[in-house]
Amino acid sequence: MSEDVRYRRVEVPEEPAALRVDGFDEVLHSYPKAVAIAEAARCLQCALPFCVEACPIAQDCRGYIGLIAADRFDDAAKLTLEGNPLATTLCKVCYHFCEDACIMAHRGSPIAIRHLKRAALEIGDSLIEYVPLPPKHQRVAIIGAGPAGLMAAWELGLRGYSVTVFEKEAIAGGQAIAIPRYRMPGDELEEDLRRFNKLDVTWEMHRKAGVDFSPEDLLKEGYDAVYLALGASRAGSPNLPGEKLPGVIKALNFLLDAHVEKFHPLGRRIIVIGGGDVAIDSVRTAARLAKGGKVIMAYRRTREEAPAGEEELREADPEGIEFRWLVSPVRILGTDHVEGFEFQKMELRPEDASGRRAVETIPGAFETIECDTVIIAVGQKADLEGIPKEMGLRIAIKGWPEGTGPDGATNIEGIFASGGRSVVHAMAAGTTAAEGIDAYLRKKVGEAPTPRPDPFGGPVAPPRLPPGYASPVWTV
Repeated sequence: MSEDVRYRRVEVPEEPAALRVDGFDEVLHSYPKAVAIAEAARCLQCALPFCVEACPIAQDCRGYIGLIAADRFDDAAKLTLEGNPLATTLCKVCYHFCEDACIMAHRGSPIAIRHLKRAALEIGDSLIEYVPLPPKHQRVAIIGAGPAGLMAAWELGLRGYSVTVFEKEAIAGGQAIAIPRYRMPGDELEEDLRRFNKLDVTWEMHRKAGVDFSPEDLLKEGYDAVYLALGASRAGSPNLPGEKLPGVIKALNFLLDAHVEKFHPLGRRIIVIGGGDVAIDSVRTAARLAKGGKVIMAYRRTREEAPAGEEELREADPEGIEFRWLVSPVRILGTDHVEGFEFQKMELRPEDASGRRAVETIPGAFETIECDTVIIAVGQKADLEGIPKEMGLRIAIKGWPEGTGPDGATNIEGIFASGGRSVVHAMAAGTTAAEGIDAYLRKKVGEAPTPRPDPFGGPVAPPRLPPGYASPVWTV
């Protein structure tokens, strides 16, 4: 392979924009086998794997890429699933922090790590089930079937605990099920959870903590530990004038409904407020539902500073979406329905000592945009209805509740809580909490913590970290 070719990514097949905006067909497609091998062959197999260091769950991406390059797809699939029980989901929706850290990006394109994970699972044998250790005869309750809760259930189930997952909705997935179908078509999470079949994990759906039971009730019922993995499941609000007008929609509710094909009626001039992942998902979903309508995403900072993933922003560009940067929402206009939106224009200040550029208002500079639908994608918060304050929960900057003690321990002995800012960060938080719960429960019976065993029932647990791995560079 010539040096020029090595530094150019093999392009991921993509649905043409003119076709994909007509529906919710998947935008990105799979690598064919030969193409996947060619892309994997670009990997330098770094002795110090920066890609692994950047991954919140320390996925051995260097390892499965090397196996794909050697045409060993079955082994690549097994290695992928060895440390990642939600791999089928993540290969579609992860924000690939590993690729951001890839050394190849310094001279060209990073390795297409997420798409190679998908190739490993779709071409290799991924029909494997996890095998637990012998029963420990201790019970753990997990409240919330989002990524953090599912990861904790896997970690504890592998170790031989009896786990019950309580979820307020009808299906598992948490906010992952709000991800639009053009990114994740629909049965990925089910495929991941089928591998849990041999684990002692049971599901209690339509059971809401704080309403149907309290975490303390579960301890009284005989559970030895409880993990709160509630996430930030309630839509936030900027408390704007006019927010109660008909035609104003909360983005998280909009996306959750769209996932089950319960589509909100939209007008022909739609504005989405926000610059994060929920905002970009909402504006692209709205463009598909309001075919031919005008769809705008408005954010108070610039594109470079928008929290939304660059991949999603790039894919949105040819889909007819208009972006308005450096505009801050002031009020929604209308009498008996939304008629427009007033914005304050903003500008960037010079860089401060940290290199960050603050935004400030431009005095007297306002803009009004006509619209008939507003989708608010500004912030999310935890649903803590009925959760006792005595637990001493801290609310993270992105809205999820967490304990203040080691590994998410709360003020009530035996109850833990945590979360994360993306699917894979939440999974990492679930692992940390599960390890804390295991250490807590083993100490109660005078035993050492249980290392994660071989997930497939082998006699020797594989190393948790690949050779050369130093330490994670991520934060939850």
